[in-house]
Amino acid sequence: MVYYRYIGGRLMSTSARLTRQKISTTISPTALSYLERLIEKGEVQNLAEAIDLAIDRLLAFENRERLENDTAAYFANLTEKEAAEERALETALSQSATGIVDVDN
Repeated sequence: MVYYRYIGGRLMSTSARLTRQKISTTISPTALSYLERLIEKGEVQNLAEAIDLAIDRLLAFENRERLENDTAAYFANLTEKEAAEERALETALSQSATGIVDVDN
């Protein structure tokens, strides 16, 4: 049987805990303080979960940064015709999205 619980806003199964890799390392006092604050705030229950959460947050940040860079490169390389099509699509989408709430802000 597999049990699930939420850790830092994500679902983690007990079977995931059984397949964890044991590591030994040193970290800076600042990094340790950050991980300990995650535990104190109740976002996670232990140091291993704090490290997982911190890495998950870093990966999300890196993915957003990569998407931002790829999007900028895409628009920088458009032909004038493609740029005009994008502007027309932007106008149409903006008009249809009136009243939609931005969930990221």
